Amino acid sequence: MKEFLVQTFSDYRTTIIFLHIISAVLWVGGMITMRYAAHASCSMIQDPKLRMQRAAHALNRLFNIAWPAAVILIITAILMAVGLAFREAAVDASGNVIDAYAMSLYQTIHIKETIWIVMVINLGAMMYRRGQAAKALLIDDLARAKAMLTPIAQYMVPLNIALGIIAIFMGVVLRNAY
Repeated sequence: MKEFLVQTFSDYRTTIIFLHIISAVLWVGGMITMRYAAHASCSMIQDPKLRMQRAAHALNRLFNIAWPAAVILIITAILMAVGLAFREAAVDASGNVIDAYAMSLYQTIHIKETIWIVMVINLGAMMYRRGQAAKALLIDDLARAKAMLTPIAQYMVPLNIALGIIAIFMGVVLRNAY
């Protein structure tokens, strides 16, 4: 399997890196746009039901972009981590550290991948909450819809924005490291 990943990265390096970067841009940029542009616009709608319907619709559109971007991002991250041989530069076959700097980069890769995985889990939770809000709106349960949507705007999207910015910065650090 490792040979396949290394060969795939070698054959499609530029495409894989491009897909990784564009996925991060779409996902994190979409969340920033949603939180600071669409959310502000939706909050100006006076009718609470219509406001929540518009927010749920906008979130659904965002998630339809973010979910595939997240999957592509994780796949390309694995291809890059293996294809760029960070582990081989850091440890020998027995697992002994052979280069402290390379080991710090290898650890950074794991931290960055962990951040993206936490973001994917949070994305899944947001998608679930949005779906529950949409169901509540269909039966005019505005209190439940609001309870499902509010944490997305107040905590979940801002968390993913912050984590995404950190992960992007770490990617720049890793890119400039070799």
